[in-house]
Formats: sequence, structure tokens, C-alpha cells
Amino acid sequence: MAVSAPFFASPTAATTSHQSLSLSFYPPSFLRRNFTAVSSSSSSLPSFRVKSAASPSVAPTTAVKSDSPSKTLPFRVGHGFDLHRLEPGYPLIIGGISIPHDRGCEAHSDGDVLLHCVVDAILGALGLPDIGQIFPDSDPKWKGAPSSVFMKEAVRLMHEAGYDIGNLDATLILQRPKLSPHKEAIRANLSELLGVDPSVVNLKAKTHEKVDSLGENRSIAAHTVVLLMRI
Repeated sequence: MAVSAPFFASPTAATTSHQSLSLSFYPPSFLRRNFTAVSSSSSSLPSFRVKSAASPSVAPTTAVKSDSPSKTLPFRVGHGFDLHRLEPGYPLIIGGISIPHDRGCEAHSDGDVLLHCVVDAILGALGLPDIGQIFPDSDPKWKGAPSSVFMKEAVRLMHEAGYDIGNLDATLILQRPKLSPHKEAIRANLSELLGVDPSVVNLKAKTHEKVDSLGENRSIAAHTVVLLMRI
């Protein structure tokens, strides 16, 4: 049975190479407005540079202009993942809340594994570059920066594209410390940063059954799934 081309793909795109087909999944207006092609070859996909910001003092090193695609979807789904090593001498900050512990996340910024994960989920749902591209750890500007800065930019891009949070489900994976006493504070702060009612934000915490670096209390990880709804 023949497979139809995507609704915004050109008729010829379905019969050309994987390179042409993969690019056809992005509406031309999205690629043209948000990225500038910098190189291409017959053996690899073209590279794209995200357009720069007008105000670097308050915007990310690599700013992203979020224009709605020509075919606007009623909803979009994104997944985020992050992992950090736990080392002595660092604060442990999760969801913007400082958690008492004998070690914290080693990172260029404040190492907030949950907020980093949520930012990536939102950016992924919007089809934008990930947090490492927008806020590179090679830029001293973000040394020790609070992850709330990254969250505010992700929320701005989301609203600019015409979306809001439908619901968010996050899972934290760490052996210690126990997060039960802090979960409500984390959820409340996350809801405030997102500008949504706490009822649409779910937070779970699990151990790793003493397996590998997570279970040995040498790292912490998070997964997030987010549903964006058209405003």
C-alpha cells in the first residue's frame, strides 16, 4: 500500500532521498524564518545556524525566533532528559529549590536537572534546538546562572509560538536524598515558572535500586513529557 507524503511535503519529496524527505517535514516558512543554511553536501544534511538575538544582555547566546508554522497544530508533544554527576562542594538544586545534601550537581550553570529537562521538553515540542545550543556551556555568561533564566526563555518562546502548557509529567531518578519532603515545594515553584496551575504539573521521584551511577548516588537524572496546547 502506498504511503502518502506529509501534508506539507512537496509531491516530489516523497520519492527523493532521505535528505530531501527529512527536510520536507519542516514547513519552508519555519526553516526560512528560524535558521540560516551554512553548508550542505550530497552526503550529509545541511547545517543550520539559529538566528542571533537583538539584545544579548537579556537573551540567550543563540537566540531563537519562534514563528508559527504555516500549518499550526492544535497540540505538540515534547520529551526532555537530563543527567548530572553529583559531586561534593556543589549545592543540590532541583526545580529551583535548594535540597539539603552532602553533594550537588556539577554543571556550568546551577545544575538544576529538572528545569534543564523541562526546558528541553518545551523546546523539543516546538521543534527548536536544545538547551545546550541556546545556552552553551562554552559561554562564561551562563557560569553559575540560575536555571530559571532558561525556563523563562523557553516559556517566552512557547507563548510566542502560540502555545501553552496542557500538562507536564516529570520523573526524577536519584538514590538520595529522599524527595518526599520537598516534592510539593518543587511542584509549586515549577508551576509558577511555567505560569500554570499546579494541577497540570505532575512530579514523581524514583530510586535506581542501587544500580549504576544513579543507584550509587553518583548522579541524578530526570525525564519530562510535556503537552503543549494551542492558545
